Amino acid sequence: MVSHFTVAYGCVLVAALLPTLCAGIAKWGAFGKSRKEGGYDNHNPRAWLARQTDWRARANAAQANSFEALPFFIGAVIIAHQLQAPQVRLDMLAFLFVFARLIYIMMYLADMATARSLAWMVALGLNIAILFIGA
Repeated sequence: MVSHFTVAYGCVLVAALLPTLCAGIAKWGAFGKSRKEGGYDNHNPRAWLARQTDWRARANAAQANSFEALPFFIGAVIIAHQLQAPQVRLDMLAFLFVFARLIYIMMYLADMATARSLAWMVALGLNIAILFIGA
């Protein structure tokens, strides 16, 4: 068996970076202000994020959920590879998972709760499909 960096593995990398993207969005525009003016507090970043509201709070929640979704996705992709799943189908499902997670993040930021939940369910379904594609 020849090992190579598949599209699905690339999707794992992208999915692993999604929490960082969400954190960056949550902090966007707050770096230029002083802490006294409510600007980003790098001395106590978690407490600063916990005090945020509206889109910043939703971006932080999307960050947390992106971290929560990551282990299952990584495990599913690795298991599918180990079971020698059809590579093209695995790559497509992994790509669609990342796409659904991006939609999820956008819907979270836009405060579109029903659409966000739908995107979350689609991503979960895709993850389950990835897990069993090699069976």
